[in-house]
Amino acid sequence: MEYVQERIATLHDLTNPRPDAPTDRTAVVVPMTEREYAGLAAEQVLSTLAAVDPAAVIVPLRAPAERVPDFHEWLGSFDLDVDLLWCSADAVSDLLHEHGLENGFGKGRDVWLALGLAAERADYVVVHDADAKTYSESHVPRLLSPLDQGFDFSKGYYARVENNRLYGRLFRLFYTPLVRALDDAHDHPFLDYLESFRYALAGEFAMTADLARQVRAQRAFGLEVGVLADTYEHAGFEGTAQVDLGRHEHDHRSVSGPTGLSDMSTQVGQALFNALADHGIDPDFETLPARYEQAATALVRQYAADARFNGLDFDAAGEREQVATYADAVVEPAVDTRLPAWADAPLTPGDVAAAAAEATARVVE
Repeated sequence: MEYVQERIATLHDLTNPRPDAPTDRTAVVVPMTEREYAGLAAEQVLSTLAAVDPAAVIVPLRAPAERVPDFHEWLGSFDLDVDLLWCSADAVSDLLHEHGLENGFGKGRDVWLALGLAAERADYVVVHDADAKTYSESHVPRLLSPLDQGFDFSKGYYARVENNRLYGRLFRLFYTPLVRALDDAHDHPFLDYLESFRYALAGEFAMTADLARQVRAQRAFGLEVGVLADTYEHAGFEGTAQVDLGRHEHDHRSVSGPTGLSDMSTQVGQALFNALADHGIDPDFETLPARYEQAATALVRQYAADARFNGLDFDAAGEREQVATYADAVVEPAVDTRLPAWADAPLTPGDVAAAAAEATARVVE
């Protein structure tokens, strides 16, 4: 039975625990797009949250106006008080534009909009995706347990094994070897922090309301890396924990396409390199792509051995092809478009909530 500790506190699933946790003082943020509407995974997540009974559930939604009435009715069908925050409403975009913040959108922006509201409504904030087919009543309490013990931040980790093969490809084949290549070249505690997480790109995490107000958000798929960067600054090793959430089955993305893993690798890479700049780490981008590929190739060999040991299918050539694709994302960062921490924002969460509510009421009536 595995119970190894990392540089950050690592809480293991040794007894299938559902610890006592302050769910009644917690707001849960579940970002959605129109593809989640009435999906089996999202249905299970919302039904399970009804049993967990947190203080608030906020669904930041990115969808066109014609889909909002359907979402409003569907979310209202659960035995759960859900606040629908329509993030892509024109009124919300206009509000952000008015304050110089309308410069791109995506999951990160949606979560950021909800974080401000969640931090006002509860002492603790939990964020997780709506596409986990194996979602359990224990997940929110497990994420909260470290906070109840004095930590400021906790991150979920889990095994991504499905259809007799390993998943978690963006983390396994891009993030991990890239951070290792950087750590080999730079002796910096921030890189040690990033390496301490068993699943740094997991969408499941929890934080105190105070920390939620300090987080700057990447606008799209670099959200998870951006959160870790600010968490390191405000919580550090001692204030951070990670929690075993067991084995997860998620929706899977193709490598190519506008929302595929290749596009995501570019956004994750940009988020990582901007975070490195915050800490004075200046990578050699002429040599880094090759060093990344070398580290990734070594990992593919290790994954192949693990897969064979467990009787899983493994396409080593296909994984090496993905590595070559992800290498294109190892480039100098472009202009940093992170959203400000709510503690420094030029508008309030109430402004956002009011704009979204008014827009929703117009299309639902």
